[in-house]
Parts: sequence; structure tokens; C-alpha cells
Amino acid sequence: MQKDNLLNALIVGVCIGIAGIAIGIGFYKGRSADRYVTVKGLAEREVKADLAIWPITFGVANNDLAELQEGIEKSRQRIKEFLVGNGFSGEQISYSAPKIRDTQTENYGSTTKPQYRYIAESTVTTRTDEVDLVKKTMEKSGELVGKGVVLQTQSWDNPIEFLYTSLNDIKPEMIQEATKNARSAAERFAEDSDSKVGKIRNASQGYFSISDRDRNSPDVKLVRVVTNVDYFLVD
Repeated sequence: MQKDNLLNALIVGVCIGIAGIAIGIGFYKGRSADRYVTVKGLAEREVKADLAIWPITFGVANNDLAELQEGIEKSRQRIKEFLVGNGFSGEQISYSAPKIRDTQTENYGSTTKPQYRYIAESTVTTRTDEVDLVKKTMEKSGELVGKGVVLQTQSWDNPIEFLYTSLNDIKPEMIQEATKNARSAAERFAEDSDSKVGKIRNASQGYFSISDRDRNSPDVKLVRVVTNVDYFLVD
């Protein structure tokens, strides 16, 4: 009987010891799980725009609507001939509906009579991936004035656009670069705290932004992404 009691006490003691070790390990792991560092990783890349949208806005004035429409068609044709002559295809060119103002209605009751009753503004738009050709042809656009086209240079509603549409092609590499940059930052932090960087605890991809590199080079874009990464710290 005494031997059985001793055996039972030994078994209970061993169980308590194992439980204590398990609790200790769990506590240590819990403490380790709380040790992490949050860092940001940055990746930037300069890319060339791969799509250009070039609107050429012009004006026509006349006192007769039929003649006004005829003037619009002539200007459109001259602009198209200019663009095709410089290497663009007809499929890349489109026309917008003209905006026509009736100055007589606008100035009703005024004693000053405007020179033209009807003033129209219309746009010929070129959409192409030939960005360099657009830049080159823009330098020659003054030739249109010599052909009788009244260009509206202050048309803020229709600025030329240079876009980058191939973001998905460089996303994986940039995310990898940003994550690598984040780990380097975590390693510097760990070194200062006499620790080592462990596995990733949590990570979130930042927002990709595309902006002009500078105001004088709108065809060169700066792609930027920032990732947020939590790394475990281990001794």
C-alpha cells in the first residue's frame, strides 16, 4: 500500500513537472510573440509613359451657323492632315462635338455688338502609344496656325496627358524590392537591440502611386510603393 502511494505521488510529481515546463514554454512563446518590430519598405522606379492623349483644341467664329459648321470641318481636316503627315494613323484620331456660343444671347441688352454672333470650340484628339512621336509633333504644331487653324492654347479642360498603363508588369518586382528594403530596416533595428529578425508577423501592401517625375518631363513617371511589415524579433 505504501509503495502504491509512493508511486502515485511520483507520477503526480512528474505530471506537475511536465505541466510546469509546458506552461513555461507557453509563457516564453507568448512573450516572444509580443516581440516584433514594424517597419516600412520603400520602392521607387522611373518609367516612361506608354500612352499619350493629345487634344488639339481650336476655335471658329462666324455669323452664320452653316458657315460656322463648314469652318469647323475645314479646321478638323487640316489638323488631321497635319497629324497623318507626321506619322499618325486615322484610327488614332477622333473628334469631339463642338461647343457653340451665341454671343447675341449672352450679351442680350448690351449696347455693344460683338463682331461674331457664333463662336465654336472643338477638339481633335490623338490617342496613341507613340509617345516620342507625340512629343516631336507637338513642336511642329505651330504649323497649323499658318494653315488657318485658330488654336486655343489656354484650354485647361483638355490638357495633354502622358500615362503609364503597364503597372502590373512591374508590381511583383517592386513589392519584392520594398519588402527587402523593409527587412534591411528591421535588421538595423534588431542589431541595435541585440536581437535578430525572425519571420514576418504581418505585412500589408501599400498603395501604388504614379506621378510625373517633374513638371518639365510629364512623359517620365515616378512609380512608388510603401509596404508595412511586422517582423518577429528573436534572441
